[in-house]
Amino acid sequence: MIELSNVSRWYGNVVAVNEVSFKVEAGVTGLLGPNGAGKSTILHMVAGLLAPSTGTVTVGGQPSFGNPPVYRQIGLVPEREAVYPFLTGREFVRASARLQGLTDADAAATRAIEAVDMLAAADRAIGGYSKGMRQRIKVAAALVHEPTTLILDEPFNGMDPRQRLHMMTLLRRMGQEGRAILFSSHILEEVERLAERVLVIVAGRLAASGDFRQIRRLMTDRPHTFTVRSSDDRALAAVLMATPAVSGVSLDDGLISVRASDFGTFSRQVAVAARDARVRLYELLPTDESLESVFSYLVRR
Repeated sequence: MIELSNVSRWYGNVVAVNEVSFKVEAGVTGLLGPNGAGKSTILHMVAGLLAPSTGTVTVGGQPSFGNPPVYRQIGLVPEREAVYPFLTGREFVRASARLQGLTDADAAATRAIEAVDMLAAADRAIGGYSKGMRQRIKVAAALVHEPTTLILDEPFNGMDPRQRLHMMTLLRRMGQEGRAILFSSHILEEVERLAERVLVIVAGRLAASGDFRQIRRLMTDRPHTFTVRSSDDRALAAVLMATPAVSGVSLDDGLISVRASDFGTFSRQVAVAARDARVRLYELLPTDESLESVFSYLVRR
């Protein structure tokens, strides 16, 4: 639904995005990167607010910039406070529905407000909303015309834990219904909990894309670490030391810590080693398969 092909964007002598290519299909995709990496620039190009300096950006097979029919397919939640404090939440969402040309703007606004759990505050002025409430009413305005593509820039800013959980559930359900959802965040936990796929942007370039666990397993120049619990840790540790995929073993607080050169090979060999040592395996856990581990590694590179 979204495709960038050799896209660059610069401002004078500053290159914000450099030769980036990727595709986003139905489902939830997280755009991850440090501040200043180019995430917002990419989202603004996808939304049609910016033209790429070079390359092409398409949504549904059509160029996104300067193409009003494409805008009806897109819902945008910008990071900045794009709300009018003198309007009520209902008036703000209804105005978005009318701008999209919906025949029953009132009904569409009510559905969108209900989806983000804001009916109780819908008739209050936005100026009195908390930051989390303003974020949710922005999402309602972006959803009111039921777009096939939803773009969100730091959508969870200011939300409390309950609001964040509700929004994650909503976005996950829309992704499962076939919408393409692309959201940026600098909070690793949010991306790890919500995104089916990640795009990692570092210094304007695409550093990695795909399932972050698969990305981690392709990092062959960095050892994988595991913790193992068994019925006889010392006996198992002795056998593991002779296993080809193992580069180091240590015992600490009733756990075996193992460094392995290959994830799949060690995962297969550990059961054989336990059988040979006549030891029962209780637990085998990779300790560095998190998104934080992947992100930290890519940024350092």
